[in-house]
Amino acid sequence: MPTINPYGKDIISVTTEFEGRPLTLEVNRVGFRTTGSVLVKYGDTVVLGSATVGTRPVVLDYFPLSIDYEEKFYAAGKISGSRFIKREGRPSDEAILIGRLIDRPIRPLFPKGYRQEVQVVASVLSLDPSFRPDMPAMIAASAALMLTGTPFDGPVAGLRVGRVNGEFKAFLSPEEREASDLDLVVAGIESGITMVEAGADQVPEEVVADALAWAYEHYQPAIALQKELAEKIAPVAQEYRLVLPDPALQEAADAWVDGKLGEAIRKPYPERNELINQLRWAFHEETAAKYEAENEGATYPRDKYDEAFTAAVHKDVRKGIVEHKVRPDGRAFDEIRPLSSEVGVLPRVHGSALFTRGMTQGLNVVTLAPLSYAQLVDTMEINDGERRYMHHYNAPGYTVGEVQRLGGPGRREIGHGYLAERALLPVLPDVEDFPYAIRSVTEIMSQNGSTSMAATCSSCLALMDAGVPIKAPVSGIAMGLIMDGDTPNILSDIADAEDFAGDMDFKSAGTAAGITALQMDMKVHGLPVEILKEAIMTAKKGRAHILESMLATLAEPRKELSPYAPRIEKIKINPEKIGAVIGKGGEVINKITSETGAEIDIKEDGLITVAGSDAEGIARAIEWIKGLTTEPEVGTIYEGKVVTIKDFGAFVNILPGTDGMVHISQLSDERVEKVEDVLTEGQIVKVKLVAIDEKGRLSLSIKEANRE
Repeated sequence: MPTINPYGKDIISVTTEFEGRPLTLEVNRVGFRTTGSVLVKYGDTVVLGSATVGTRPVVLDYFPLSIDYEEKFYAAGKISGSRFIKREGRPSDEAILIGRLIDRPIRPLFPKGYRQEVQVVASVLSLDPSFRPDMPAMIAASAALMLTGTPFDGPVAGLRVGRVNGEFKAFLSPEEREASDLDLVVAGIESGITMVEAGADQVPEEVVADALAWAYEHYQPAIALQKELAEKIAPVAQEYRLVLPDPALQEAADAWVDGKLGEAIRKPYPERNELINQLRWAFHEETAAKYEAENEGATYPRDKYDEAFTAAVHKDVRKGIVEHKVRPDGRAFDEIRPLSSEVGVLPRVHGSALFTRGMTQGLNVVTLAPLSYAQLVDTMEINDGERRYMHHYNAPGYTVGEVQRLGGPGRREIGHGYLAERALLPVLPDVEDFPYAIRSVTEIMSQNGSTSMAATCSSCLALMDAGVPIKAPVSGIAMGLIMDGDTPNILSDIADAEDFAGDMDFKSAGTAAGITALQMDMKVHGLPVEILKEAIMTAKKGRAHILESMLATLAEPRKELSPYAPRIEKIKINPEKIGAVIGKGGEVINKITSETGAEIDIKEDGLITVAGSDAEGIARAIEWIKGLTTEPEVGTIYEGKVVTIKDFGAFVNILPGTDGMVHISQLSDERVEKVEDVLTEGQIVKVKLVAIDEKGRLSLSIKEANRE
């Protein structure tokens, strides 16, 4: 029986071919009470995009837009692996990051001053395991907004692009993602790109630029399909009022600051910030006195005047860059602020570094631990696993000179930490070479632009200080852009003033060989690929300058670990022997741990790591495990114990659980009448393994061992 819509509306569906599969947008099947809702189907993935616009007036000094991505474990036929919590609750870091991916290209497409409450939720209802669901979720969110009648200048679409065998491809399978050296998300509108996010294995800048162009061209069918749906639905445009500074008030603010800004405050930070604050207070005092004189008894609306003053400062920043080619602090466009760094700044931690660029400063601390301390990842996607490397980012209110309540990490902190984590992941040593779990924590000490790149640089130095043998050092830089018509003004190492007044915030991290992480957010309505490529190439030069400064502090990873870090040794065994190490009910591994004091971690592939502070205890545990798991080798001489004597020979235990037979003819070079004449049970003898038959039976020889 078909679904009955309570409003009597027909189910409307549109479909197009999109990267090898049909993409379908459907309306009026579910979500009857939302302002706009769309069911997106792509392969076996089904995502509900819902958008709800508040009907009551809101008095806020910001746009109250919330965009969330919801994981539903049932979508993948899974129940959460958590022992205690089976119901979806707080979103995982992965869900928060995908929510940010969807939010960032959408938010700039609403007009400045729009204040209506808007909530967008993308809920994954069915998950096709052959590709990730994040880009269908982005399309669902955008398509739902297109049906609300809000002043949303969409639609938006995106693609997650990889490179397999030198070819770009979207919607990669898990196996293809493993083989790809690029993980690039590109989103935007019909006329240009509005958001980029990438992780890469030292991929050259030119390749990344080509991937941007490929993605922009290939997401266009999803844009056209959303437009087709909107034309069929023909949503009624909603009435709204923009909250903007009064033109007369803005004109007055512009006039007041004219002559006080420009050359007068083109000073290095923090001197410039202090001058701006002095001017802000002077403006408020003068304006308040005038307002109160003209409006006796009225409350002075400081926030409105403050907004006008801030807008005037932003105009001055843009004017200086566009007309005079000078930045707010007097730097040239490609000039980096003063750099300094230190390592080993904290005595008891495993690795530490302090990185300072202008007024931005990050303290990073690295902690090493056995692999058992890796973070288990529990999401609805099938390819769950472990995070061996974790980067956490903290930036309390005092870092911007504000009073803020302390609490858990927000979306910004999680996003910044993840960006720095992606920047270092490609250069970490393989787990077989460095069997440690690694936690890197960046404590931002001061903020004035690009703290995520300060986190990247400080974490690289701290890893080297900890003795982590990274494959190559990584540096990062934040770039800015101010458009003068169609002419871009690209700025290296942007500070807060340029970020707030600019048209793009762009972060690039990588090694001398290429990019490891990338993030671009456009505040204008889309930019062409050519401008983004120019920004990427300019960032490469800035990264090199910063890397040179970092390497002057510490040129390579330390040869030795901190004396406070745990020592870890590894051994690889036949996976079929894992049971012998664990023992019945864990009795064997528990005995090894209790008697040696070592901590033992066993992986399914047979990799065993043994950790502890006592080198002798680790060595004992390793030998114990070797004894339990060593495979007998033909030609090897063993020292074994006679366990059983028979008329035809004796059985000798050469390895734990492994016995072989010495035939009576192999006891001596001389004839032996009775085995008991030369051997007794419990006797320790040297034997040579001379053969293993097709049934796995071992033939030993004492006389061959004595000849060696």
